[in-house]
Amino acid sequence: MSRSHGSAVTLPGDPPGGRRAALVWGVGVAVYFVAVIFRTSLGVAGLDAADRFDINASALSTFSILQLLVYAGMQIPVGLMVDRLGTKKVLVLGVVLFTIGQLGFALSPSYGTALAARALLGCGDAMTFISVLRLGSRWFPARRGPLIGQVAALFGVAGNLVSTVFIARALHGLGWTTTFVGSSLAGVVVLVLLLLFLKDHPEGYEPQPATHAGAAFVRRQIVESWREPGTRLGMWVHFTTQFPAMVFLLLWGLPYLVEAQGLSRSTAGGLLTLVVLSNMVVGLAYGQIIARHHAARAPLALGTVAATALLWAATLAYPGDHAPMWLLVTLCLVLGACGPASMIGFDFARPANPPERQGTASGIVNMGGFTASMTTLLAVGVLLDATGDDYRIAFSSVFVLEAIGVVQILRLKARTHRRERERLVASRVEAVHVPV
Repeated sequence: MSRSHGSAVTLPGDPPGGRRAALVWGVGVAVYFVAVIFRTSLGVAGLDAADRFDINASALSTFSILQLLVYAGMQIPVGLMVDRLGTKKVLVLGVVLFTIGQLGFALSPSYGTALAARALLGCGDAMTFISVLRLGSRWFPARRGPLIGQVAALFGVAGNLVSTVFIARALHGLGWTTTFVGSSLAGVVVLVLLLLFLKDHPEGYEPQPATHAGAAFVRRQIVESWREPGTRLGMWVHFTTQFPAMVFLLLWGLPYLVEAQGLSRSTAGGLLTLVVLSNMVVGLAYGQIIARHHAARAPLALGTVAATALLWAATLAYPGDHAPMWLLVTLCLVLGACGPASMIGFDFARPANPPERQGTASGIVNMGGFTASMTTLLAVGVLLDATGDDYRIAFSSVFVLEAIGVVQILRLKARTHRRERERLVASRVEAVHVPV
């Protein structure tokens, strides 16, 4: 049953939000915050890792590729786990895994054990963001979904900022082992908060108990989520928008700025910080715009892709050995919009799927950007080794994946909008004819 309030449709069981919701959701966001610190800490430690383990560019990129391979491969299983087990159990497992992974990376005596540690970290990290999205949908009204998603991503960006500022400084002041062991203690802190304070949903808003299990149920969840054009469009939006900034921040930005652009490590770190700060500002703006105007989703996503491609091309094609600082600053500001634009993918998948499929659909969407990031990290590493560290050639691989993604977005956009209009008409009819 549904009730009409002006032009909005409020669904029965729609949680009220409020201070209690913010506090509980904040615990989940804190877990995601720490996960992103651990995930992106390699981005500022890439040169240190190459020296510590005596590896080349391809081997260095394998750290991030393996981590993202595990992350991307876990998205659908994690979505199914969240739908079946709830948020708290999945987050607890995730915190345990990524904390052990960070600690193992700190103490690894060899390249092989360090790889295993990053894989374990990626597995735990994979369980956080989808869980936080599900937690937000259980504690806040549906109309708050776009803003809640962007704010969650904003805290992830803050975790990235901690990596680019504090982890980078700690590495040079305290050394590898002390820095990574010390950072792993943050995982213990959020685990305690999670066990003490997090609840899957407010009292009186329990979801319907699952009545199906087994392989047939799993297949149906995946198939029905994938059949929705909104889910597929969301995945391709995430695929196309997220990866340029992810590749830049996660691994190759610092080496590119230092080795190809001749900047000092401190200046390069400042530019990476600029990407993060831009992400925070743009994320708030995108969340507010989309919450008020759903029609802005596709234009914002495609506009971000176009701006990113233009600035990326201008930087790579600039004549001379080094691009001017104003161009590098502009590139970093535009890269800051990639993360918020990728969140738009979830805003396409959310209205396309019922509550019992939200985790599965979010997992499919989240695979997009991380698959693109993994592919590009590998391509850049291989091309750098093959071309004698020619970053212009290696970084041009970005354009291939952007072109593929844009084609798919344009193909699915009209179909998704048509399905959304059909659902909106149906909900309004129900609101008028079903008595309160």
